[in-house]
Amino acid sequence: YLPPSSGRAEIAGYDIFTQSLEARRHIGYLPESVPLYPEMTVRAYLHFMATLKGVPGPKQRARVSYVMERTRITEVADTLIAKLSRGYRQRVGLAQALVHDPPVLVLDEPTVGLDPRQIIETRQLIKSLGGDHTIILSTHILPEVSMTCSRVLIINKGRLIAEDTPENLTRRLRGSDRIELEVRGPGEEVRRRLASLPHVLGVQLVENRDGRVRCLVDCAVNTDIREQLAATVVRSGWGLLQLRNVGMSLEEVFLQLTTTEEVEG
Repeated sequence: YLPPSSGRAEIAGYDIFTQSLEARRHIGYLPESVPLYPEMTVRAYLHFMATLKGVPGPKQRARVSYVMERTRITEVADTLIAKLSRGYRQRVGLAQALVHDPPVLVLDEPTVGLDPRQIIETRQLIKSLGGDHTIILSTHILPEVSMTCSRVLIINKGRLIAEDTPENLTRRLRGSDRIELEVRGPGEEVRRRLASLPHVLGVQLVENRDGRVRCLVDCAVNTDIREQLAATVVRSGWGLLQLRNVGMSLEEVFLQLTTTEEVEG
């Protein structure tokens, strides 16, 4: 590890600088470019990695079998790595990160270069591992974070500028919750009626044509007014076509936070 310029960090209670080897034993790492040996079979490679990572000989077979099953690569266990697709290679890389049963997994851009189906499968696999391991996902693909992670840390120029759930980041930046409605009714009357409800901070008409109105309703944080909105639409004799919560995308959150940082800097 590079020595820190300031501060300290621990993995499983071990300082990453002064107790580097112990800290590393508690980490499973999947780099963006997976370090595989193409001339080895999947099974042989995982046994080799298990030996390097200190898995005792008597436990290796069971552990290798477990990670192959967990990452769904048992069917290619005796195939040369050189013959595997990119998706299978990624799974083998994840299996080697898991083979010594680390409490922490660090995954660097785990879906780069995969096709859409492989991306979905990898996301599902990562989420399934979350119950047994702490997973740190490092990526610049923000939709990937939205689909996979329960908590987000945003770093800008080496500084941690935000840490929260995606939903709470949206609320914090916007200062409100947002609901999208699509209604069959008179646009301006719909806007006025909804704006008069308690806890509604504002109503924005997004689309108004052919008797159909789409609007965004901003309401006070932690005030679920969906029932009141639906009841108002129905009592007014309009048709309720859609009602759903709307959050900011992580791209919007990231841009707003980093732009604010640059302006303040």
